Amino acid sequence: MPSILFQILISVFIVSIISLLGVLFLMIKTLKKSLFYMVAFSAGALLGAAFFDLLPEAIEKGFRPALPMFIIIGILFFFVIEKFLHWHHHHTDKKDIHTFTYLNILGDGVHNFTDGVIIAIAFLNSTAVGIATTVAIVAHEIPHELGNFAILLYGGFSRLKATFYNFISALTAVIGALAAYFYSTRIQNINFYITSLAIGGLIYIATTDLIPEIHKEKEIKRSFVQLVLMIFGIGLIWFISKTFEGG
Repeated sequence: MPSILFQILISVFIVSIISLLGVLFLMIKTLKKSLFYMVAFSAGALLGAAFFDLLPEAIEKGFRPALPMFIIIGILFFFVIEKFLHWHHHHTDKKDIHTFTYLNILGDGVHNFTDGVIIAIAFLNSTAVGIATTVAIVAHEIPHELGNFAILLYGGFSRLKATFYNFISALTAVIGALAAYFYSTRIQNINFYITSLAIGGLIYIATTDLIPEIHKEKEIKRSFVQLVLMIFGIGLIWFISKTFEGG
């Protein structure tokens, strides 16, 4: 196996392992009781990832007129998928699991695919750039994956099932990295379109699925805490993006 490919695979595997941190994080009982509040943080983290992580990546080499179109296509794509999931659950009487959990797995998978592409392209430039990029993505993924794990638990998954699906979703980074490595001459345009679709997906999940769940809380003090956590989720992704933007 070529050394560059080995370095790429090791890096994306490290990024994928981050998805398992949710288990350790939510083993603390006080955090389990605050799962509803974690959804507010997760909504903020998804919005932050869309606007401060993926969007800058999509326009890094200049704004393209196709960007808004593909973001809208991404939103519509996730709308259609969720409609299908609602129909499927209605006809199979599976009412214990919220459909947005499966939608979140899909959206996270697309996001992780783009991470794999970015890591591979970075290593194809140089090992130093690849390592710096991997560190930056790990820093981004820690709050993002913790939020994803909380969403799956809140949506009705058991801890074991949430861990399994979150890890499987994270492994799409390996697919993205392999695609970038073997199709490096054409992957830049592909990465742009996939990233644009991922932006639409994260915006859709945050605004149509998670924020309505937050609105179920009517008590003013608890609602204020949710707002603070949402802002914190957005701000954390922004801070990390600014800190590692050179990666």
